[in-house]
Amino acid sequence: MCLAAAELERQGIATVVLQLLRVVAERVQPPRALFVPFSHGYPFDAPGDPERQREVLEAALSLLEDSGAQPPLLADFEPAVVAAGPGT
Repeated sequence: MCLAAAELERQGIATVVLQLLRVVAERVQPPRALFVPFSHGYPFDAPGDPERQREVLEAALSLLEDSGAQPPLLADFEPAVVAAGPGT
């Protein structure tokens, strides 16, 4: 995916890669990558959790918003901290 993203960028199409292996992103250096610390095959985390999936998607898309960022850009996904409710 990283190499495909680089070619798309050369053609003028902005990309973001969701990367499960940080070492791969560090070596291949895609233009923009979001490192997500989830299990292989689950770049948006566990199925059935639309809130988390949206959070990952928004974090990835936010990498496109920073016009001052220079590729290659590797960011870490930082999940929102959910406040514990009473009794937890």
